[in-house]
Amino acid sequence: MKKLQGAHLRKPVTPDLLMTPSDQGDVDLDVDFAADRGNWTGKLDFLLSCIGYCVGLGNVWRFPYRAYTNGGGAFLVPYFLMLAICGIPLFFLELSLGQFSSLGPLAVWKISPLFKGAGAAMLLIVGLVAIYYNMIIAYVLFYLFASLTSDLPWEHCGNWWNTELCLEHRVSKDGNGALPLNLTCTVSPSEEYWSRYVLHIQGSQGIGSPGEIRWNLCLCLLLAWVIVFLCILKGVKSSGKVVYFTATFPYLILLMLLVRGVTLPGAWKGIQFYLTPQFHHLLSSKVWIEAALQIFYSLGVGFGGLLTFASYNTFHQNIYRDTFIVTLGNAITSILAGFAIFSVLGYMSQELGVPVDQVAKAGPGLAFVVYPQAMTMLPLSPFWSFLFFFMLLTLGLDSQFAFLETIVTAVTDEFPYYLRPKKAVFSGLICVAMYLMGLILTTDGGMYWLVLLDDYSASFGLMVVVITTCLAVTRVYGIQRFCRDIHMMLGFKPGLYFRACWLFLSPATLLALLVYSIVKYQPSEYGNYRFPPWAELLGILMGLLSCLMIPAGMLVAVLREEGSLWERLQQASRPAMDWGPSLEENRTGMYVATLAGSQSPKPLMVHMRKYGGITSFENTAIEVDREIAEEEESMMGKR
Repeated sequence: MKKLQGAHLRKPVTPDLLMTPSDQGDVDLDVDFAADRGNWTGKLDFLLSCIGYCVGLGNVWRFPYRAYTNGGGAFLVPYFLMLAICGIPLFFLELSLGQFSSLGPLAVWKISPLFKGAGAAMLLIVGLVAIYYNMIIAYVLFYLFASLTSDLPWEHCGNWWNTELCLEHRVSKDGNGALPLNLTCTVSPSEEYWSRYVLHIQGSQGIGSPGEIRWNLCLCLLLAWVIVFLCILKGVKSSGKVVYFTATFPYLILLMLLVRGVTLPGAWKGIQFYLTPQFHHLLSSKVWIEAALQIFYSLGVGFGGLLTFASYNTFHQNIYRDTFIVTLGNAITSILAGFAIFSVLGYMSQELGVPVDQVAKAGPGLAFVVYPQAMTMLPLSPFWSFLFFFMLLTLGLDSQFAFLETIVTAVTDEFPYYLRPKKAVFSGLICVAMYLMGLILTTDGGMYWLVLLDDYSASFGLMVVVITTCLAVTRVYGIQRFCRDIHMMLGFKPGLYFRACWLFLSPATLLALLVYSIVKYQPSEYGNYRFPPWAELLGILMGLLSCLMIPAGMLVAVLREEGSLWERLQQASRPAMDWGPSLEENRTGMYVATLAGSQSPKPLMVHMRKYGGITSFENTAIEVDREIAEEEESMMGKR
């Protein structure tokens, strides 16, 4: 016993709260974490996973279209301003929550159990998105396999799925280059291949009659889920290695497509159309809203993926630096993707003899109709087509990894003793269940259901979740407490910029987005098809369900407490007794000896919850910090 005491006196320990990450040196990644939960096995795993999660399909098929329709180069002004006001602060907030607590989207609400419903809403949203997002990956796989041929199947007319309106681009001009008079009444082979062969949408009369299951799409969807399962089989230890390829290889392909695109005749025409500034658009509120929406959905804030990834970090990982790397890298990638897309569209418009705005589309129309048609005009078209769809595959898989890891982590953190030892089995069951739920998307009318899910699953419900999270952390938990927690991790407190955004600017911007989406509500549609009222109602209920989980969670939290209604609300809004860093060596200041099994007779969080109030909590923390400092001085004196 004396030897142990002597060793302790010979090696005084400096509280983590007083140390910066540079003071601590390089720490073994395996030291800071409980072995049963798992953690990243390399220092780049987390950064590449976040890059892969944020840089997705939307960067390729949504940002370029939004840019040219909202002022071209002038769109970059509101885009980067919204990135500063809304994107970067919310990104850093979500990473900080996850890394500080080492918990998933459900268990992290020990910070304020009253708002645990927001975590449940996150899971509902990310579950719905994961179902249809993997269907998009299945479409990509379908086109990827179709590109493994000498002639692309959507290059020519005359196939069984083509109609009399089909017109190949090679015959769209006569010998003198004059356009036929009825060009506007024709359909490209790529459009009929997509709608009549891949989707077989003519076999459905609408969303109410989906038709038969398409066996080829069913198998592609199965393959997509098998790939996802194998990559998340061992949690972040396996997916963290896969992203070394899936997060970096798309940049190589994007660079190849960019170089090939800008060397095509007419490419400058498309780029000019893409970036020509039209500053009068900045006077329209719609442009600023579109910029905020692009930032909001592109960074993936509110889905729980960022929080989940950060929960596997070491306690002192520099997420402040990582925040700027990922958010700015995501923005630059979107801009580069616009060059790659519009250079090809410029060439395509010159070949067809039509304006660029007649060939430019967004979403699936760009990925599965316009760009494949442009590929048929290039030499070695199957090669370029394969590269393009392989890039889309890797972009989509990274995001899908995050969605599934979020669900699995959230549930296993709630039931660690039962599910963590069987995490691989549980992950497999989740994949099987989602595959079965996604089978309706493989039917003839599956695209109608996909559009419905896309329009409503992560619309106003996601904004409500992020607003609730922001207000709960900064207003209920307290901005001072939250900044002190970040100081424990990083060695410094966030400055005025982050505090102002968290308290005022970010919630106000999100509230404006929410109001705008409600006021400017438009019924869903796909082409000329208008969704029936019952389908619209179903979509609205889908969005409302995630919102309703927040008050439902509040009701459950209040019922679990004792006392009057006000006392119950106060108790439920305070942090749980075991809130804080997951390992006791990281629990300093007010978090000392508050873990289950601690030897301290007076856990500080118990004191805070029992006697309540922010003042009591703050005073207790100050007293403990002073006691620690005095104890260290005493130990140094004895030495």
